[in-house]
Parts: sequence; C-alpha cells; structure tokens
Amino acid sequence: MGTRVTEQQILEYLCINIPHEKDHRLTNIERVTVGWSHETWLFDLITTVNGVERTLPLCLRRDPGNTLLRNLSNLETQFKVLQCLEKTKLLAPKVYWYESDTKILGAPFLVMEKVSGVCPSPWGKNGRDFYEKASRRGVLPVDFSKTLAILHTLDWKKSGLEFLGVPSPDRGFALAEINKWKSLIDVSDHQPEPILTDLIYWLEENAPLSQRVTLVHGAYRTGNILIEEDRISAVLDWELQTLGDPMYDVAYVLSDLNREGTNLLSNVVDRDIFFETYESMTGWTIDEKICRYYDALYAMRSVAFWMSASGLYASGRSDDIRLARTAWSVTVVLERAAKNLGY
Repeated sequence: MGTRVTEQQILEYLCINIPHEKDHRLTNIERVTVGWSHETWLFDLITTVNGVERTLPLCLRRDPGNTLLRNLSNLETQFKVLQCLEKTKLLAPKVYWYESDTKILGAPFLVMEKVSGVCPSPWGKNGRDFYEKASRRGVLPVDFSKTLAILHTLDWKKSGLEFLGVPSPDRGFALAEINKWKSLIDVSDHQPEPILTDLIYWLEENAPLSQRVTLVHGAYRTGNILIEEDRISAVLDWELQTLGDPMYDVAYVLSDLNREGTNLLSNVVDRDIFFETYESMTGWTIDEKICRYYDALYAMRSVAFWMSASGLYASGRSDDIRLARTAWSVTVVLERAAKNLGY
C-alpha cells in the first residue's frame, strides 16, 4: 500500500540537488525486496559535463509509515547517525540528502551511497553456503569480529552521536530497551500473552548493570553487512542503533536466533575466533551471563516485532503478505522463551 514512486520523480529530485551537472539519467534501477521497514531502490545516476560521463551509485530509502517498527524507526535519525559515522573508521554508506517533505515522494526518504558488495541472506540455502565457504577461507570471520570491535570502540561523543540519548547509569539501558519494546507491543492490537508477561517481569527484575556505554548497532549479523572479496565493505541497517551496553550486540552474535543448522555464530564465525578477536581488539572480556540476559531480551523484542508486523496486516494498514505470516512466529518465540524461563 502507499504512494507509488516513479523513476521520473527520483530523477527530478536528483536534478534539483545536483544542478551543476547536465544530462541526468538513471540506469541499473532495482527495487530491493528484502527488509521489513523501508522501501529501497538501488540505481546509478549518470551525468554528463563537457562531454564526460560521471556515474554516481545511489541508494534511496523511503519510509512508507506502515512497516515493522512503526514510529520506532526514523529515517532522519538514521541519516544523522550515518553522517556521524563518516568521521570514524567504521565502514558505512555515505549519506547525501534527507527529505521530510512528503510531497516529493509521498513519504520521508533519504539518499545515500550505493556501496559495492553482496549481502546474501543467511536464512536461505544459497546464503548459508556462501557464509560457510567464506568461513573456511578464514578472512571474513575475523573481519566480521573486528568490525564489531571497531563499532564498539569508536568515540561516540567525539563523533556527535550523543543525540541518540545516553542511558541512565546502572540498569538504565536494559530497562529503557524493555520499555521501548513494551511500547511497540502496546500499539500492536494483540491479545495478552501470559508467557510474554512472565518474560517481561523477569527481564525487569533481572536487568543487569551496564559496565560501559558504546554505540550499539542492535542487529549486527550476516544479512546486515555488505561483503566484497571476503571483507566487509559496509555495515547496513541503521534503524535499531542506540547508545548502551556493547554486550547487547555481542549477545545477538552469540544467539542461536541468528544461525540455522550450524555452530558458526551468525552463520560465519567460529565461537573461539569471535571471542579471541573481539576481546583482543576491545580489551574487554565477554560477559556470557549478561549475554544470556540480553538473549532473553531479544526474545521479547522479536515478539514485539512479530506482533507489530502481523497487527499491521490484520488491521489492513499493510498488504505485505510477509507480515501476515509473522503471526505464527509469535508462538515460536514464546515457546523458546518459556523453556528458557524453566516452564
């Protein structure tokens, strides 16, 4: 559902924002069908100046307003985060423009660099085969681990990321995350789930003390990184980022939610390699007890995702059939949570 975006609309916008270039045209246009939160187009902008063609690879992301995270995903925030990351060693797409004027393309959108590389889905056989082969070659597993260490050790204050909001001391980060996902559950129009209620009470009662505050990606895994010649060319999917406990990201890497039919973390890295690389680069010891807590918090977050998604479809706000299927996932995640709670 929503306003249809045309090639001409995109081209007209780019012509306004690059007025000194001439003879604009778009090539290699592709509407990307993966992802749950934003509509994405990839294309090359070809311009000609003094008879010389110039190619600018671009990516446009639009927020149709009826997707998984609802009001918790904000393209303007993502734009600012990516601007800040340009000052760091972390590889991420360069952003060019953000537009809040819905008259242009019917919804807010941003335009950023189209980074070269591939992003195989880890959920399908071809993707799993890709990562298994890359793991055997040995370069990507180390790079995957190093990149997370770079993300966690960058100077977020110096980079200007403080606008994301610094969590309260002690248990503030975990409690803020719980409240965030409770708010998504509350607007999802689902019937109460007793197991979910138990899980939330347990999470609130057992919220850990954070030892440090870093930039947290929120979904660091294969499928959210671009890869070129077995190295990460960019970290993608900046919609769950926050400032908080780095073990939150580490727990996501360790979680069996992010691998299928393999012992490789996130389908790509051996556990020992990940621990050795991450700990040597950060100087921190991975706290597995806290990671187990955050894994339970991810179960709550997953339920919030799937309740939101299926609720959007059930209410008629989205016609994306993928959202309808997520109603089944709520039961699957809650069953896993019940076992972990000792049911």
